[in-house]
Amino acid sequence: MRKEGWICLIASLVVLCAGAAGALQIDSKAAASLKGQPLLAMPAEASGPEPVLADRPLKDIIFATQKLVVMLETEDGSLGSGFLYNDRGDLITNGHVVVGANHVRVKTSDARELDGTVIGISPDIDVAVVRVPELAGTQPLPLDSKKRGELGDEVLAIGSPLGYQNTVTTGIISGVGRELDIEPYAYKDMYQISAPIAPGNSGGPLVDRETGAVIGINSAGAEQGSIGFSIPLDQVMALAEGWSDSPMEQLPDTAMDSDTFEEGGVGDVSFEDMASYLVTHFYDSLNSGDYVYAYSLIGSTWLTGTTYEQFRAGYISTKNVAIDHVDVKVTEEDHAEVTAFITAEERADGKQRTSKYKVVYTVGYENDQLKLLSGKGEEIKS
Repeated sequence: MRKEGWICLIASLVVLCAGAAGALQIDSKAAASLKGQPLLAMPAEASGPEPVLADRPLKDIIFATQKLVVMLETEDGSLGSGFLYNDRGDLITNGHVVVGANHVRVKTSDARELDGTVIGISPDIDVAVVRVPELAGTQPLPLDSKKRGELGDEVLAIGSPLGYQNTVTTGIISGVGRELDIEPYAYKDMYQISAPIAPGNSGGPLVDRETGAVIGINSAGAEQGSIGFSIPLDQVMALAEGWSDSPMEQLPDTAMDSDTFEEGGVGDVSFEDMASYLVTHFYDSLNSGDYVYAYSLIGSTWLTGTTYEQFRAGYISTKNVAIDHVDVKVTEEDHAEVTAFITAEERADGKQRTSKYKVVYTVGYENDQLKLLSGKGEEIKS
């Protein structure tokens, strides 16, 4: 069974920094081939001017942003996320993602594995910069360090929760001015967001839905409920740009000591949690319209009996799915039965309707990846 290191930081909060070695990974190449489109942005000189994403459709913003978000893995197997912020090949991430590391492995959205070097990390603010020479010249994400998000603003959180690279969750800014003290870092004036995030999201970008620009760094989440916390970009830009201009010759000792993140002890993510998350992740993908990615989460037996066209046609009329309740029952080692009660907004015969369903999935490992092996559902009549 796969294990992830979950670090208990304060009563109900967990900094989302890590996953154990060999965490779950989805084959980005397979998904890319279905889309038929390149995943990593071309070098800046070949890409033209910085893309204008303001008021673009949600799918366009997701596609443009995902290409420049990477998964980071340290030598001890901890996972996190980062995003390209300049044309020198520099990535912004959280300090706790790379704490204790000088070098990290960087996995891009087109499945390349590159070497990165930590060139700056703060002992006070949870931010670090990783330089990847192979990404130099690549056009970075649009940033907006001047805009401050407001209550109700729609946002996207992008990262690699539990190793599921390029996962997108949507939500709103549900609170501002939040403060957290998680030694050795002081989190001040944070965004509270309703976009659900999980271990591995740390260091990923918080993107403004209206402009398509990065406005924050996803850094922590609550153990209970869909609550996350992001550092506003204006708090870290001066530090990041300073390290890019003058990389640290020696990283600070306080940032190299990972013990401060382990005061609450290191626990294991249970198989039940991972099975439940996979089902939730499946519906998040459908809600964002990424049918190709959702299709990649199902097992080979299911795939054999269902073409991509059939799969997409089965969900195209469903506009949104909300999960009301989930029950997980482990049936055998590394296999579970996940029962979910959902509310779906559907369009049928030209009319919108809301329906409730009970769906049951068998979840298990296939080629070292957790998959939806089979599924069935029935409508709940009121």
